[in-house]
Amino acid sequence: MAAPVVHSLREQIREHIVEGIVSGRWKPGERIVERRIATELEVSQTPVREALRELESLRLIESAPNKGVRVRNLTASDLEEIYPVRAGLEQIAAELAAPVLAEDTSALEPEVRGLYEADRKADAEAQVRHTVAFHRELVRASGNSVLLHTWESLGIEIWTTLSIRWLGTVQESYAEEHQSVVDAFKRRDPRVGQLVKEHVLGCAPRA
Repeated sequence: MAAPVVHSLREQIREHIVEGIVSGRWKPGERIVERRIATELEVSQTPVREALRELESLRLIESAPNKGVRVRNLTASDLEEIYPVRAGLEQIAAELAAPVLAEDTSALEPEVRGLYEADRKADAEAQVRHTVAFHRELVRASGNSVLLHTWESLGIEIWTTLSIRWLGTVQESYAEEHQSVVDAFKRRDPRVGQLVKEHVLGCAPRA
Protein backbone atom coordinates (compact mmCIF):
# COMPACT_ATOMS: atom_id res chain seq x y z
CA MET A 1 0.00 0.00 0.00
CA ALA A 2 1.33 3.42 -0.95
CA ALA A 3 2.24 5.76 1.90
CA PRO A 4 -0.14 8.68 2.38
CA VAL A 5 0.98 11.98 0.92
CA VAL A 6 1.99 14.40 3.67
CA HIS A 7 1.54 18.05 2.73
CA SER A 8 3.46 20.84 4.41
CA LEU A 9 1.55 23.46 6.39
CA ARG A 10 2.09 25.96 3.58
CA GLU A 11 0.66 23.50 1.04
CA GLN A 12 -2.36 22.82 3.23
CA ILE A 13 -3.02 26.55 3.55
CA ARG A 14 -2.57 27.01 -0.19
CA GLU A 15 -5.08 24.24 -0.90
CA HIS A 16 -7.51 25.84 1.58
CA ILE A 17 -7.29 29.18 -0.23
CA VAL A 18 -7.58 27.61 -3.69
CA GLU A 19 -10.63 25.64 -2.56
CA GLY A 20 -12.14 28.87 -1.24
CA ILE A 21 -11.62 30.57 -4.60
CA VAL A 22 -12.92 27.62 -6.61
CA SER A 23 -15.99 27.24 -4.41
CA GLY A 24 -16.79 30.94 -4.62
CA ARG A 25 -16.07 31.79 -1.00
CA TRP A 26 -13.70 34.44 -2.33
CA LYS A 27 -14.93 35.95 -5.57
CA PRO A 28 -12.86 37.76 -8.22
CA GLY A 29 -11.82 41.17 -6.91
CA GLU A 30 -12.55 40.20 -3.31
CA ARG A 31 -9.88 40.77 -0.66
CA ILE A 32 -8.26 37.81 1.09
CA VAL A 33 -7.27 38.81 4.64
CA GLU A 34 -4.10 37.09 5.80
CA ARG A 35 -4.83 37.59 9.52
CA ARG A 36 -8.34 36.17 9.18
CA ILE A 37 -7.09 32.98 7.50
CA ALA A 38 -4.41 32.54 10.18
CA THR A 39 -7.04 32.87 12.92
CA GLU A 40 -9.46 30.53 11.16
CA LEU A 41 -6.83 27.81 10.66
CA GLU A 42 -5.16 28.46 14.03
CA VAL A 43 -1.73 29.04 12.49
CA SER A 44 0.72 31.92 12.44
CA GLN A 45 0.58 34.48 9.66
CA THR A 46 3.97 33.42 8.26
CA PRO A 47 2.88 30.23 6.42
CA VAL A 48 -0.28 32.05 5.27
CA ARG A 49 1.89 34.81 3.82
CA GLU A 50 4.09 32.20 2.11
CA ALA A 51 1.06 30.46 0.59
CA LEU A 52 -0.34 33.77 -0.65
CA ARG A 53 3.03 34.70 -2.16
CA GLU A 54 3.09 31.38 -4.04
CA LEU A 55 -0.44 31.90 -5.36
CA GLU A 56 0.50 35.40 -6.46
CA SER A 57 3.47 34.01 -8.41
CA LEU A 58 0.96 31.72 -10.15
CA ARG A 59 -1.16 34.79 -10.99
CA LEU A 60 -4.19 33.47 -9.11
CA ILE A 61 -4.22 36.45 -6.76
CA GLU A 62 -2.72 39.94 -6.90
CA SER A 63 -1.54 42.44 -4.33
CA ALA A 64 -1.31 46.19 -4.39
CA PRO A 65 0.09 48.72 -1.89
CA ASN A 66 -2.50 49.72 0.72
CA LYS A 67 -5.09 47.45 -0.92
CA GLY A 68 -3.96 44.04 0.30
CA VAL A 69 -4.38 40.77 -1.57
CA ARG A 70 -7.29 40.16 -3.92
CA VAL A 71 -8.48 37.35 -6.16
CA ARG A 72 -7.65 38.03 -9.78
CA ASN A 73 -10.50 38.24 -12.24
CA LEU A 74 -9.37 35.21 -14.22
CA THR A 75 -10.82 34.30 -17.60
CA ALA A 76 -10.52 31.22 -19.76
CA SER A 77 -7.83 33.11 -21.71
CA ASP A 78 -5.71 33.43 -18.56
CA LEU A 79 -5.98 29.72 -17.87
CA GLU A 80 -5.37 28.84 -21.50
CA GLU A 81 -1.95 30.54 -21.54
CA ILE A 82 -0.30 27.88 -19.42
CA TYR A 83 -1.21 24.94 -21.66
CA PRO A 84 1.24 25.54 -24.56
CA VAL A 85 4.08 25.81 -22.03
CA ARG A 86 2.95 22.67 -20.22
CA ALA A 87 2.43 20.83 -23.52
CA GLY A 88 5.98 21.60 -24.61
CA LEU A 89 7.41 20.32 -21.32
CA GLU A 90 5.34 17.16 -21.43
CA GLN A 91 6.29 16.48 -25.05
CA ILE A 92 9.96 16.50 -24.03
CA ALA A 93 9.16 14.39 -20.96
CA ALA A 94 7.28 11.83 -23.04
CA GLU A 95 10.14 11.50 -25.52
CA LEU A 96 12.66 11.01 -22.69
CA ALA A 97 10.36 8.61 -20.81
CA ALA A 98 9.36 6.56 -23.86
CA PRO A 99 11.98 3.76 -23.44
CA VAL A 100 11.09 3.36 -19.75
CA LEU A 101 7.31 3.46 -20.22
CA ALA A 102 7.46 1.12 -23.21
CA GLU A 103 8.65 -1.55 -20.78
CA ASP A 104 6.55 -0.65 -17.74
CA THR A 105 3.50 1.63 -17.47
CA SER A 106 2.57 0.51 -13.95
CA ALA A 107 3.14 4.04 -12.58
CA LEU A 108 0.43 5.40 -14.89
CA GLU A 109 -2.15 2.63 -14.79
CA PRO A 110 -3.56 3.19 -11.24
CA GLU A 111 -4.40 6.76 -12.24
CA VAL A 112 -6.25 5.56 -15.35
CA ARG A 113 -8.23 3.12 -13.21
CA GLY A 114 -9.01 5.98 -10.86
CA LEU A 115 -10.18 8.08 -13.80
CA TYR A 116 -12.58 5.38 -15.01
CA GLU A 117 -14.16 5.41 -11.56
CA ALA A 118 -14.16 9.23 -11.42
CA ASP A 119 -15.77 9.44 -14.87
CA ARG A 120 -18.43 6.94 -13.84
CA LYS A 121 -19.31 9.02 -10.78
CA ALA A 122 -18.78 12.39 -12.50
CA ASP A 123 -16.46 13.18 -9.58
CA ALA A 124 -14.64 16.37 -10.61
CA GLU A 125 -12.36 16.35 -7.57
CA ALA A 126 -11.16 12.81 -8.34
CA GLN A 127 -10.78 13.69 -12.03
CA VAL A 128 -8.43 16.51 -11.03
CA ARG A 129 -6.48 14.33 -8.59
CA HIS A 130 -5.91 11.40 -10.95
CA THR A 131 -5.28 13.60 -14.01
CA VAL A 132 -2.56 15.56 -12.22
CA ALA A 133 -1.04 12.40 -10.71
CA PHE A 134 -0.95 10.73 -14.15
CA HIS A 135 0.90 13.63 -15.73
CA ARG A 136 3.26 13.98 -12.78
CA GLU A 137 4.23 10.31 -13.10
CA LEU A 138 4.72 10.74 -16.84
CA VAL A 139 7.09 13.68 -16.27
CA ARG A 140 8.84 11.85 -13.42
CA ALA A 141 9.47 8.89 -15.74
CA SER A 142 11.63 11.18 -17.89
CA GLY A 143 14.29 10.95 -15.20
CA ASN A 144 15.01 14.66 -15.61
CA SER A 145 14.77 16.46 -12.26
CA VAL A 146 14.99 19.93 -13.84
CA LEU A 147 12.06 19.10 -16.10
CA LEU A 148 10.00 17.81 -13.16
CA HIS A 149 10.80 20.87 -11.04
CA THR A 150 9.85 23.22 -13.89
CA TRP A 151 6.60 21.33 -14.51
CA GLU A 152 5.66 21.40 -10.82
CA SER A 153 6.45 25.13 -10.59
CA LEU A 154 3.65 25.81 -13.09
CA GLY A 155 1.05 24.93 -10.45
CA ILE A 156 -0.55 22.26 -12.65
CA GLU A 157 -2.87 21.02 -9.92
CA ILE A 158 -4.29 24.49 -9.30
CA TRP A 159 -4.88 25.26 -12.98
CA THR A 160 -6.39 21.83 -13.61
CA THR A 161 -8.72 22.35 -10.65
CA LEU A 162 -9.81 25.72 -11.99
CA SER A 163 -10.27 24.41 -15.53
CA ILE A 164 -12.43 21.46 -14.49
CA ARG A 165 -14.29 22.79 -11.47
CA TRP A 166 -14.50 26.53 -12.10
CA LEU A 167 -14.82 26.81 -15.85
CA GLY A 168 -16.49 23.43 -16.21
CA THR A 169 -13.98 22.15 -18.78
CA VAL A 170 -15.11 18.61 -19.60
CA GLN A 171 -13.42 15.98 -21.74
CA GLU A 172 -15.50 13.22 -23.35
CA SER A 173 -13.76 10.67 -21.17
CA TYR A 174 -10.78 11.52 -18.99
CA ALA A 175 -10.01 7.82 -18.54
CA GLU A 176 -10.10 6.90 -22.24
CA GLU A 177 -7.96 9.87 -23.24
CA HIS A 178 -5.30 8.91 -20.70
CA GLN A 179 -5.58 5.23 -21.60
CA SER A 180 -4.76 6.18 -25.19
CA VAL A 181 -1.54 7.78 -23.97
CA VAL A 182 -0.62 4.60 -22.06
CA ASP A 183 -1.35 2.54 -25.17
CA ALA A 184 0.93 4.77 -27.25
CA PHE A 185 3.82 4.14 -24.86
CA LYS A 186 3.14 0.39 -24.86
CA ARG A 187 3.19 0.12 -28.65
CA ARG A 188 6.35 2.28 -28.80
CA ASP A 189 4.63 4.84 -31.01
CA PRO A 190 7.38 7.07 -32.45
CA ARG A 191 4.95 10.01 -32.30
CA VAL A 192 4.26 9.62 -28.58
CA GLY A 193 5.76 13.02 -27.75
CA GLN A 194 3.51 14.75 -30.28
CA LEU A 195 0.50 12.73 -29.09
CA VAL A 196 1.10 13.84 -25.49
CA LYS A 197 1.49 17.45 -26.63
CA GLU A 198 -1.82 17.29 -28.53
CA HIS A 199 -3.49 15.61 -25.54
CA VAL A 200 -2.43 18.44 -23.19
CA LEU A 201 -3.46 21.17 -25.63
CA GLY A 202 -6.82 19.44 -26.02
CA CYS A 203 -7.41 19.84 -22.27
CA ALA A 204 -7.08 23.62 -22.37
CA PRO A 205 -10.20 25.68 -21.61
CA ARG A 206 -11.58 27.65 -24.51
CA ALA A 207 -11.96 31.41 -24.27
